[in-house]
Amino acid sequence: MDLFQPPELPDEWHERERVLQEENARLRRICASLIERVESGGVASGAPYASFEHSVLLAEQVRERTDALQQALTELHRAKAEAEAANLSKTKFLAAVSHDLLQPLNAARLFASALDEHALPDDSRRLVGNIGRSLKGVEALLGTLVDISRLDAGVLTPDIAPFPVTQLLDVLAEEYRQMAAARGLELRYVPCDAVVESDLALLARVVRNFLANAIRYTPQGRILLGCRHRADGLEIVVGDTGLGIAEAQREAIFLEFRRLGVESSDQDRGLGLGLAIVDRISGMLGHPLRLVSQPGKGSLFSVRVPYGPPQELATRASLPIVGGQAPDSLSGAMVWVIDNDPAICEGMAALLGGWGCRVVTAASLAQLEALVGDDSADVLLVDYHLEEDEPDGLAVAARLRRRHPGLPVVLITANHDAALKARARRLGHECLLKPLKPLRLKMILMQYLAGQA
Repeated sequence: MDLFQPPELPDEWHERERVLQEENARLRRICASLIERVESGGVASGAPYASFEHSVLLAEQVRERTDALQQALTELHRAKAEAEAANLSKTKFLAAVSHDLLQPLNAARLFASALDEHALPDDSRRLVGNIGRSLKGVEALLGTLVDISRLDAGVLTPDIAPFPVTQLLDVLAEEYRQMAAARGLELRYVPCDAVVESDLALLARVVRNFLANAIRYTPQGRILLGCRHRADGLEIVVGDTGLGIAEAQREAIFLEFRRLGVESSDQDRGLGLGLAIVDRISGMLGHPLRLVSQPGKGSLFSVRVPYGPPQELATRASLPIVGGQAPDSLSGAMVWVIDNDPAICEGMAALLGGWGCRVVTAASLAQLEALVGDDSADVLLVDYHLEEDEPDGLAVAARLRRRHPGLPVVLITANHDAALKARARRLGHECLLKPLKPLRLKMILMQYLAGQA
């Protein structure tokens, strides 16, 4: 027996080997079939591995493009932030320099108004009228630009206080009655004795825009300024018999740079920002607007203002509310004017002198005291921003009132800060904004004199 010859295996082992070989062959056939099915179900141009490579390549391209897009978005956000910062810087700058922008315009308006008080030949009077209208146009455009800048910069804060609505509407009615008459229109004004609570200057801006638009878009007929008592506030209304506004345009006219079509060059002034400013101011004040119009028959714009508590007016010593009529003239009234701009002093002297006032102008408190000695005045008009090394207008007024108790003070400023206006009101002073509106100043002076009579 050969020791190296393998032993004979049992039959059952051979049978088991045969079965395993058949099973192995069967599994190989199944595997081959599966591979064939996978390959036939893959991409049209290749086998599963090629499909895998293609998917990996697509994923890489998607990642690269996603990274590029993310970088582009980052650059876009950075550019947008830089643009917004530049725009905000421009806006804040324009809002901050409004005083310097308005100073020469204020002086020009004073000189033009002073000229208008003189007896002039017809040709000269027409020239003065054209100058005045041109200056008003510049004032309106510049005021609109500054207002938009203040609103965009968020530096315009309302100074809410109670006041009789006549304090606002009487002046506007007189001013726009003259403008309407120059266009051959009639302005009807219905006074109202209600007390409202709002920012007088901002509310005046709203009503001024209503009146200016009414005159601009009314070729003939009349304009109405009045009030309606509502349960939740006083509705200040400006109506006209003008062109009217189609329903499709009633929302668009409150957008920036939107205007109704007008062909007359005299009417075509402005940037189409008036009602956009009205919309922003009314929203900031919380005063609802209303528009009713019919094409060809006219329009009615209104703003609803909360009522104010009448008893609070007794604590205000600013503008006297008198029962009688104001004097017909200012003849003989002594007015002190303090302003560090020589042109404004000269313009105020010319304007007030044309009204019959006796005027003393000075650039500082020290200069005024040297000029007037122990004399007294009926009214002090003082600019808020004087020289940098000098006290401001309120401090100057306080010193003069210690020497002259009860001296009426009108603070004149291009600063629209609500805190400043509130401070002036608490001290019992009237506050007027530049460019100064001569008619408003004249009515205040007349009411001060009526209060002293």
